[in-house]
Amino acid sequence: MDKSRREFLKQTAITSTGMIVGANAFSAKSYGRIIGANDRVRVGVVGYSDRHRGSHMPCFMNHYKELNFDLVAVSDIWKKRREDGSAAWKEKMGHDVVACRNNEEMYDKKLVDAVFVSTADFQHALHAIEAVKAGCDVYCEKPFAETMEDNRAALKAIKSSDRIVQIGSQRRSGSNYHAANDFIRSGKFGPITMVELTWNVNQPGRWRRTALLNQLKEEDTDWKRFLLNRPADKFDPRKYLEFRLFWPYSSGLAGQWMSHQIDTVHWFTGLQHPRSVVANGGIYVWKDGRKNWDTISAVFDYGPVNDPTSGFQVTFGSRMHNGSDNPTEIYYSNGGELNLDTNKVTPKGGLTKRLAAEMNMEANLLPETSLSEVEKVVTSANTGGDKLTSNHIRNWMECIRSRKQPNAPVEAGYSHSIATIMTNAAVQTGAKVTFDEAKQEVMANGKPFKYYA
Repeated sequence: MDKSRREFLKQTAITSTGMIVGANAFSAKSYGRIIGANDRVRVGVVGYSDRHRGSHMPCFMNHYKELNFDLVAVSDIWKKRREDGSAAWKEKMGHDVVACRNNEEMYDKKLVDAVFVSTADFQHALHAIEAVKAGCDVYCEKPFAETMEDNRAALKAIKSSDRIVQIGSQRRSGSNYHAANDFIRSGKFGPITMVELTWNVNQPGRWRRTALLNQLKEEDTDWKRFLLNRPADKFDPRKYLEFRLFWPYSSGLAGQWMSHQIDTVHWFTGLQHPRSVVANGGIYVWKDGRKNWDTISAVFDYGPVNDPTSGFQVTFGSRMHNGSDNPTEIYYSNGGELNLDTNKVTPKGGLTKRLAAEMNMEANLLPETSLSEVEKVVTSANTGGDKLTSNHIRNWMECIRSRKQPNAPVEAGYSHSIATIMTNAAVQTGAKVTFDEAKQEVMANGKPFKYYA
């Protein structure tokens, strides 16, 4: 940074609203974190996971030179992944990348301005809190939170900071999803009457890490640090590496897949959470010791909280033992459907002239319309940098520069987490689960859901 720019920043700074204010308006901590247009942004990795290696890494590489970013540090509590991550990023970046034993070490050394968080599902919200308190911008993988306690704490911490936080709900950076949002909000689609969400795969090894289980030794990691605020438990390599199969470390199908799809419902409608959820399912095929279901059907009631006579139903179905690995999202109105698999609006299922005439009504048929170029949803964690995620990571990087809110701000994560937590409560209790608006708490059988009972 040249001398003239340093002097300018001492006297004035531009806020995210575009207003010029005196430097005294910033705290000493905030002033120290101002990133100029030409300053290099130093990025760290919180959790060198499969998701990070297979998707964040290639997507970051697509944009880092143009936007003047650098990857400088990897934090992972497992020695193997810490060293693997440091070596892999060193090869990519062409310089040494610091390997940190934990997040405190990385933050205490003042190494980074921003971080990727891609740790175990239940850790995301807590690691996001750590990052913003350390003054870092955050790209945080979903699900954002698996308990309302963590969800509320993370929302509060992030909203009270000035950090840019992008939730990893990459559909929000797809041009076809933006076109669908615009079409529905324009009123041309008509009131939503139902939404069908499905995500089916046939992958015996999905979320298994059999090749690594014998490599993970308790002395090479920090099991207590892994558990964070979860109940005490004895060291278990499967729970550590295959956390998506075990509650309370993950809600499985709901947190991993439904959180993506239910987010579009919130986005397109402006509704923040379901009014109620019921769910059924079980472990029908992969009887390998897992605790989270391999098959689920969940039904949601959505609509204004103060008007139970209006609204619509959402269904989510997922199975891990038969499927084409092709998620589908279909929105229905009385005039037809909006299909985000085919990326078309059609009159299919709409009210025809013949059927309408029986009740002296007018026909209601949508015109056939293509929304935009399809941004294909890639379901594998090791995507090599799919377009949706690449767009999403770029949006985060651009917002770090501009200080504008990203496509998937923290509120998006807070909302999808409510739906995920409600679903898990329905799975755990078999109850029709509701949400207490005043307390911001998930209710099962008329009581706050006990997560670890």
